[in-house]
Amino acid sequence: MNSAKILIINPGSTSTKIGVHLDGEMKVNESVKHADEELRKFPTIWHQYDYRKEAILGVLSDNGLSVSEMNAIACRGGNVKPLPGGTYRVCNRMIEDMKSGIYGAHPINVGGLVAYDLGREHDIPVFTADPPMTDELCTSARYSGIPQIARQSSFHALNQKATARKVSVELGKNYQDVNLIVVHLGGGISVGAHRNGKIIDVNNALDGDGAFSPERAGTLPAGDLVKLCFSGEYTKDEVLKLLTGRGGLYAYLGTTNAIEIERRIAQGDQKAAEVYEAMVFQVAKEVGAAAAVLEGKVDAIALTGSLVYSKVLLESLLKKISFIAPVHLNPGENEMEALADAVLRYFNREEELAVYS
Repeated sequence: MNSAKILIINPGSTSTKIGVHLDGEMKVNESVKHADEELRKFPTIWHQYDYRKEAILGVLSDNGLSVSEMNAIACRGGNVKPLPGGTYRVCNRMIEDMKSGIYGAHPINVGGLVAYDLGREHDIPVFTADPPMTDELCTSARYSGIPQIARQSSFHALNQKATARKVSVELGKNYQDVNLIVVHLGGGISVGAHRNGKIIDVNNALDGDGAFSPERAGTLPAGDLVKLCFSGEYTKDEVLKLLTGRGGLYAYLGTTNAIEIERRIAQGDQKAAEVYEAMVFQVAKEVGAAAAVLEGKVDAIALTGSLVYSKVLLESLLKKISFIAPVHLNPGENEMEALADAVLRYFNREEELAVYS
């Protein structure tokens, strides 16, 4: 049913991406940027509701479209309780969990509410797929080392799953029949061990676990982190910001922009070269760890995310991981297409809806 017209809503911290998918392609794919001074007017993310809704309706209007002509709405999954991967019908219980804030606060929650309300207003089904809290960890992956802390699954599940399915097709196999390592390289970095259609181990990329990234600190020496927390120099919020938002490349180089960093490297900036290589070094270690989790039985490694466009990063990373398995490149976020594909799999009866309970 490629003829289905699907409205896709994907809010981020500083933008709202809006797409319309029809006949196997994105007919509309726009990103509305939101200036910091505009967003600062809203005391909470929920106060952005009308602002985000107007952005979505504005893009549709500019393209001569309306919500009423859509066959479905797909929104990027919000902060909901841990659940298996799959395609879900957005329901009131899911919305209430987003509103509660128990599982985190992010503009994607607002996008989910806007999508849900538009669906009810126009009697259109609303779907989401593979939300960030997708949890398919094996039992061993949940242990941290102390009973008070359990490892959690929070990462780029939508793009990881979509990339895994795409690479499986390239291998001529079903996703449920392969072992893959999928590496999302963006503002955050996640490395997932995919075994027979399930992500049995992955770093908690939301909280900065794993390799450090352009804006996240990654796994830190535990003792030194504790000392930092109790040094009296930082508040709790300041420490959390160091971990996510002001860690990684930003902490060392004052920017998260890989193009800027590579320009510095080309001009002979040794510090920039060292930090960039250290990030690659840590990513490679995470890939090696995932290979061990899969007991060395790896059909392919897939690299996805915006940093895959970086030739400097790729050259170094491939030297370190290519011996494990063939490497497939799938640059970019690919979230809009992934949401459309999820809806089409349901419409075409290739996949049953998962139940949010």
